[in-house]
Amino acid sequence: MIEITEASIDHAAITERVRSTRAGAVCTFLGTVRELTGTRRTESLSYEAYPEMALKKLAELEEEARRRWPVIELALVHRLGHLDLGEVSVVVAVSCPHRQDAFEACRWLIDTLKEVVPIWKKENWADGGAEWVHPGLDSR
Repeated sequence: MIEITEASIDHAAITERVRSTRAGAVCTFLGTVRELTGTRRTESLSYEAYPEMALKKLAELEEEARRRWPVIELALVHRLGHLDLGEVSVVVAVSCPHRQDAFEACRWLIDTLKEVVPIWKKENWADGGAEWVHPGLDSR
């Protein structure tokens, strides 16, 4: 399942969607809007994308993850638009027969998503400033 949405993301429903009796492990990553980036206080984030290309790249990531690991199910969902503190911006959920594969696939998916999918993040600072953040540079 791949999706780009402007609606709130129901991460519990996405996790349930990838669960399977064939999988002994489900790994879920949630990207959320944090209050501090370094010493700067964040007010909100804004996400924009090139939707057609972003969906194409997400599909390529899904295909590659399925080649590399024994994925039973996976979901990649990213939110666009204005997000307030604490809101979920991205969910990666992966089920595999064993936990090591689920962890590896999940980590690879989020790290690669941030590097190659054309979705851009704007940090809106509490002091009134704003800054576009290059994809992949703030992934850790």
